[in-house]
Amino acid sequence: MAKFLIGLITGIILTVLLAVVIVFSLARFGTDKRAVIPAEATLILRINGEIPERHPLEFPIPFFEQQTASTVKDIWEVLRKAAVDTRIKAVVLEPRDLSAGWAKLEELRADLEGFRKSGKPLIAFLQGATTREYYLATAADRSYMGPEEFLDVKGLRAEMMFFRGTLDKLGVQVDVEHAGKYKDYGDMFTRTNMSAETREVLDSVLDDAYGRLISTIATARKKSPAEIRATIDEGPFPAKQALSKCLVYSLIYEDQMFGELQARLKSGDIHKVSHRDYAKISPASLNLEGKPRLAYIVGQGGITRGDPDDDGMNEDGITSEGFNKMLRRVGNDSAIRGVIVRIDSPGGDAMASDEIWREMNALSRKKPLVVSMSDAAVIFA
Repeated sequence: MAKFLIGLITGIILTVLLAVVIVFSLARFGTDKRAVIPAEATLILRINGEIPERHPLEFPIPFFEQQTASTVKDIWEVLRKAAVDTRIKAVVLEPRDLSAGWAKLEELRADLEGFRKSGKPLIAFLQGATTREYYLATAADRSYMGPEEFLDVKGLRAEMMFFRGTLDKLGVQVDVEHAGKYKDYGDMFTRTNMSAETREVLDSVLDDAYGRLISTIATARKKSPAEIRATIDEGPFPAKQALSKCLVYSLIYEDQMFGELQARLKSGDIHKVSHRDYAKISPASLNLEGKPRLAYIVGQGGITRGDPDDDGMNEDGITSEGFNKMLRRVGNDSAIRGVIVRIDSPGGDAMASDEIWREMNALSRKKPLVVSMSDAAVIFA
């Protein structure tokens, strides 16, 4: 009898909790109001952590849900709208703890430069900035940091892990078949350090990325690449040293930065609008909806075949079954005039990749198709 009562009470409690979750979730969806933008607003663009290519497929649970990260496309659309929106008088960029790759960062920086062409102020405020955050901040017309902050800019590096020593201790031997001296995936199991070929490739990649980084900073700070290279060799920088090296505009606190912006805009109080709220503004309301209808398809993650029931919305990666279904739907939709395929994938199953390649070629014969590559795109090149 006692077990029956415990089970009954537990069942009632779980049922009530489930009902509460459902009610709150429905209420959340039902009350998703459009953001109200003041006549004179400042857009606050806070970017942190990873910057995905698409939003995760998740059902929000009240009290437990986390804030979804903004995608590359989200940020581009926000800046595009802010550039023409007369209510947005300035943008304040606050990047923190970024872990995005350099391809995404270069695109986002280009988007920021695109916004600057509007003539509106673009301010960057740095807190605990590393090379990634500082790189984005160089797109701003003024970059600030606190008087006691630290600018952790000291160049680029690449790291590799090798498990040969650990496997030797365990008595495990891994046999790898090589196809070419530059194929080094198996080296982590069979070597204790980089091969000459691997070092050659990594040096080439780093030299290219570092050269672009130096050139970008030099242009933004109106110095020669040689001067910037010599400066970065001295990093990282305490705040006062960063200022003396002309890496930042001024050392002030965040409220003081907003005070300077207020004086610059010659406005009253600064009306801050989060970029997440501003993302709810429809491009159509700003006459930004283009007449041709384009499909934007994202392929993110490793490539596998999947199963016949895949619908192309797999969060775990790209499946040829689901991805090809999306491509066919787009190809058969007469209202869609062109296609952008955005790829962020390290590759995967060769047969699945070949099937996607064939389907994309078929689609390109029907409609204009552009492939946009993100941080990783080895199969679709």
